[in-house]
Amino acid sequence: MPMKPNFIKKKKRKVHGATFWDQEYTDPGHLKLSEKESQDLVKFTRWLIRRERADVLTPPASVVDVGCGNGRNLIYLARQFGLSGIGIDVSGAAISQAKKSSLGLQIEYSIQSGGDVLPTDNESQALALDMMTSHFLNKNERVKLRDEIYRTLRPGGFFFMKTFLKDKDIHTARMIDERPGEEEGSYIHPVMGVAEYVYSEEELVKFLSEKFIVHKIYRSHKHTFKGRARKRRTISVYAEKDYR
Repeated sequence: MPMKPNFIKKKKRKVHGATFWDQEYTDPGHLKLSEKESQDLVKFTRWLIRRERADVLTPPASVVDVGCGNGRNLIYLARQFGLSGIGIDVSGAAISQAKKSSLGLQIEYSIQSGGDVLPTDNESQALALDMMTSHFLNKNERVKLRDEIYRTLRPGGFFFMKTFLKDKDIHTARMIDERPGEEEGSYIHPVMGVAEYVYSEEELVKFLSEKFIVHKIYRSHKHTFKGRARKRRTISVYAEKDYR
């Protein structure tokens, strides 16, 4: 009787970095990627209007979005307020989707890392966004991005940043303990295989205050149930480049 051959199931190769994001935007397998604008951004625009800073949202004002993904937030700002925009993202698939969705709008896109020089002129932007992007950068890259955003913002321009928050977050504490990265305060993401850095509120405010005036901070809830973690904690910061 002939023996049945032994078949070894081929393990699916993990992909990291830009390849991971290209795959997710092409055929999502791990993340829910929305096409609607972030409600945190909508909240920020309402805050600007209440503070009588609608000039930041009035044409010919322009916005740069670092880690723009499929362009959803730039598209919202262009349609709602008539802003022009510049979006950068490491994923070519994301940029391709963004371009298709931005037809007729004054938005340009570039495939590059947030740790690179921004494709913008000095003091040319009224608004800058970093929404869940710079935590993938190392320390030197995060400093460079902050300084690049400062360079590109006009005096009185605003920087809206949203990122993960380390304070009292069970997920972050567990991953730093189980999968520590080379940089203190970082861990290796279990799916993406890349390092992520998570700020405490004190660290983030100190870091941004070296360049900007921090006006407002919003923190998400702890997202725990019976001592177990549910969602990750996040922090949103509204910061302004001071007039000289």
